[in-house]
Amino acid sequence: MADGARGSSMTDEAFTKVVQDTLDSLPEEFRTQLDNVEIVIEDAPVNRGIFKKLASSRQLLLGLYHGVPKTKRFGRFMLPDKITIYKTPLLLLSGNDNEAEQNIRNTLLHEIGHHFGLSDKRLKELGR
Repeated sequence: MADGARGSSMTDEAFTKVVQDTLDSLPEEFRTQLDNVEIVIEDAPVNRGIFKKLASSRQLLLGLYHGVPKTKRFGRFMLPDKITIYKTPLLLLSGNDNEAEQNIRNTLLHEIGHHFGLSDKRLKELGR
């Protein structure tokens, strides 16, 4: 990054390690319930519809849950859910690697909350 630019310069390996460490830190009863979830890291959202929505709201998309929450599943066979964590916006938002670690962790826990059926409103009430 250029001098004076805001953002963490965390490496891809360090970013991935924070995601893995966050997953490893979950209590076993939650970890075992992530059996049909793919967790991926992408540089930034590429969906044009998401970009338009974000541009109009002036928000950064840090993560995205796509799937059917466990509380709404009725069939036995479901396509895997997907949690995407967006590296570039998270690092831009973070002033240093410590902030980046906290932002990555909070974002992943927020998206996992959606997998378990929690709404944005409820996650906000819980501090996520």
